[in-house]
Amino acid sequence: MKIFVDADACPVKEAIMDITARMRLEVVFVVSTASYFDRGWRVEKILVDSFPQAVDIAIINRVETGDVVVTQDYGLASLILGKGGQAISPRGYVFHDKNIDRLLQQRHVRQEARKAGARMKGPKKRSKEDETRFCKNFAHLLESLTD
Repeated sequence: MKIFVDADACPVKEAIMDITARMRLEVVFVVSTASYFDRGWRVEKILVDSFPQAVDIAIINRVETGDVVVTQDYGLASLILGKGGQAISPRGYVFHDKNIDRLLQQRHVRQEARKAGARMKGPKKRSKEDETRFCKNFAHLLESLTD
């Protein structure tokens, strides 16, 4: 099992590193040239062009059944689930077959409303509860897959 991270705008990189280091799991950060970072972590990094969806394409082309992906992108999460992988958002919400269709539908409705001129609020600011939820659910997801 590998853990792939959609690392361009991932706010939980440190938490991922802490949890996966304790569990001795392999992590792959996929990042575009526009968002490249180096914190000295000993992890595999896949650097891709900065064109739209390049990170998503790189992840979907590499993920296998049983792998885990950290992403806030519902479309990518849906593709991961279709390939037999697991997906979790940086806010700690686990994507699964019972919620992904609803999330994709909500995204579509919001996109259509924006096209029609509606003004939409952006996402809520990250909170300490989001960080706690991510750490708890991410560790639980990984433990359930390694048992």
